[in-house]
Amino acid sequence: MSRIANNPVGVPSGVEVVLNDTQLKVKGSRGTLELALNHQVEIKHEDKHITFSATNKSKKSGALAGTYRSLVNNMVLGVSEGFSKALLLQGVGYRAQAQGKKLNLTLGFSHPIEYEIPDGIEVETPSQTEVLVKGIDKQLVGQVSAEIRAFRPPEPYKGKGVRYANEYVKRKEAKKK
Repeated sequence: MSRIANNPVGVPSGVEVVLNDTQLKVKGSRGTLELALNHQVEIKHEDKHITFSATNKSKKSGALAGTYRSLVNNMVLGVSEGFSKALLLQGVGYRAQAQGKKLNLTLGFSHPIEYEIPDGIEVETPSQTEVLVKGIDKQLVGQVSAEIRAFRPPEPYKGKGVRYANEYVKRKEAKKK
């Protein structure tokens, strides 16, 4: 059985959890998230804690219990605090500008890139070389960040490209004559 599932998820004040047979709904100050439930995981909501256990002794059921515990924990954190990822643009002439539901990127191509921001995500550009992706759904914040980074991943020779703020790019030495 998953040892992660043994830890209960604490529900802070201001977060409302509604549990029925088919789905779990978490509502907080930042928004509402829903999760479809699996019959192999038993979820109990008592006072300020949510506990998880496998319904049978199979390996898959134990793994699902740990997975659902992590998903619900991320939902509770998202509706109470939110998630954010910072991206940095490095390179001459590399710029980003958020305009409404679009992010305009200039990344050294012959054309500008216009990225459509999905619902539930906020994108801020504190400076021309910084992009801040915010939202309540951790998976969606990570996916949007990865899609923006994929336009021009950092290359190992000059370090140019779009990188996460805490990412280290191992540099290579240039070819010698």
